[in-house]
Amino acid sequence: MKTALAILLATAVMVSVAPESTAQTNDAGKKGSWEKIKVHGKSLEGNLEGDSPDRDVFVYLPPGYATSPNRRYPVVYFLHGYAVHAETYWKSLGVPAAADADIANGSAHEMILVLPDAFTVYDGSMFSNSPTTGDWETFIAKDLIAYMDSHYRTLANRDARGLAGHSMGGYGTVRIGMKHPEAFSVLYAMSSCCLMNDPQRLLPGASANQPPSGALAHALSAQAAAWAPDTQNPPAFFDLPSKDGELQPLIAAKWTTNSPLLMVDQYVPNLRMYRAIAIDVGTKDPFLTTNTQLDQALTRLGVAHQFESYDGDHGNRITARFAAKVLPFFSANLTEPK
Repeated sequence: MKTALAILLATAVMVSVAPESTAQTNDAGKKGSWEKIKVHGKSLEGNLEGDSPDRDVFVYLPPGYATSPNRRYPVVYFLHGYAVHAETYWKSLGVPAAADADIANGSAHEMILVLPDAFTVYDGSMFSNSPTTGDWETFIAKDLIAYMDSHYRTLANRDARGLAGHSMGGYGTVRIGMKHPEAFSVLYAMSSCCLMNDPQRLLPGASANQPPSGALAHALSAQAAAWAPDTQNPPAFFDLPSKDGELQPLIAAKWTTNSPLLMVDQYVPNLRMYRAIAIDVGTKDPFLTTNTQLDQALTRLGVAHQFESYDGDHGNRITARFAAKVLPFFSANLTEPK
C-alpha cells in the first residue's frame, strides 16, 4: 500500500500547464488584468530553512478595477499544491481567463484573486506554523491580507474574504480555516491531502539525522519541517518519526496531531462562524476516503457545509471545476463589490 507521502508526491505534478499568456493586461473594460508582485512575510522571517520571507504572489484584478476607481472588491485567496510553484496553478487554472469568462456570463461577480507562492527548500510549506519553515498560517491569514488591504481596493472585512486551495492547498484551507475564522468567511477545499497523517506507514529505515534520498525525501522533509521542527537538530532542524527503522512515538504523534480529521472536533465554534464551506474530491482520487471522512465529521459535528464527489482523479478536473464551481461559490457567498 502506498504511503500518504508517496501519493502526495505522485499526484503533485498532475496539474497540467496551460500556455502562458503573452500579455498581463487585457482589453480595458472587458477583461481584467493581472500582476506578479512580491509580498514580505514578517511571520516568515528567520525561518531555519533559509527560505526567503519575500514571496511571489499573483494577483488578478477584475475588469471594473481600472474603470471604477472608487469601487472595492471581495478577495479570494487560493493556495497551491505540493511540489510546484504558484505560477503552475495560475497557468493551469487559467485564472484570468476563467474569472473573465465567469464575470462575462454572469456566473460570478467581480472579485480580486490572489495566489501566493509557498514553494520552499523542500518543495512546499504545508501551510503550517514552524520555526523551521516559518509561520505560514499567520502569513496567509494576517500578513498577506494586510498587504492586500493596504495596497489594493479590497473590501477589508471577513465577509468579503474567501480561502480556497487544492491538495496541499486544500489541507492549508482546512487547517487555516479552522484556526482563523476572523480572517475568512467562506472556504472551498479541493482534493485535500494530508487530512489523516499516519507515520507508521512511512517507509522504514529513515534516520533523524539522515533523511531518505530521492524525491520521497523532499515530501517527507517538508512534512517533518512543518510538523516536527527541532531547533537543536542542525542542519535540517527537524525530526523524523522513525530512526533506524524504529518508530519514535513522540515524534510520530506530532504528525498525527496535525491531521485535520483529529483537529476538527476542537474547532467547531470557529467552523460554525463560516457563511459557507465546500469540499470536493474526485471518485478516483487517492484522498477520496479521507475527504469523505471530513464530510462525515462535519456532519456529525453539526457544521453546515457542501460536499461533492465527482468523476475524476486528483488533478484532471480542477481547471474546469475552478471556473464552474469554485468562483461561482465564492460569488454567491461573499459580499459583492461596493
